[in-house]
Amino acid sequence: QVQLVESGGGLVQAGGSLRLSCVASGDTSCIDAMGWYRQAPGRERELVAADTSGSGTHYRDFVKGRFTVSRDNAKNAWYLQMNSLKPEDTAVYYCNADLRRCFSDYEGRFGSWGQGTQVTVSS
Repeated sequence: QVQLVESGGGLVQAGGSLRLSCVASGDTSCIDAMGWYRQAPGRERELVAADTSGSGTHYRDFVKGRFTVSRDNAKNAWYLQMNSLKPEDTAVYYCNADLRRCFSDYEGRFGSWGQGTQVTVSS
């Protein structure tokens, strides 16, 4: 299995920036893609961006031009650089690994989640 640990959240004013980190350990060779998700109070968890090994990085429209995903393969780390933050970006942010290289079932592929990191953007 894969363990994920997020960090980097905090309180920032609107227009500010934060960089979130997601460090993977365990069977990291199983990771084919990494997704960043967020969940605001009272709302469902939603995909923010995904970094794939085969088709590049994809962003939801509401973060395009503001958020950037990067990775450091040597450190098994993924980063979410968040610029021009808005109050509506306030949420707990999670990373989720797609372990399709090792698992074919849904739970096996997408069952590895980090604990989340809180991002709060004040107006």
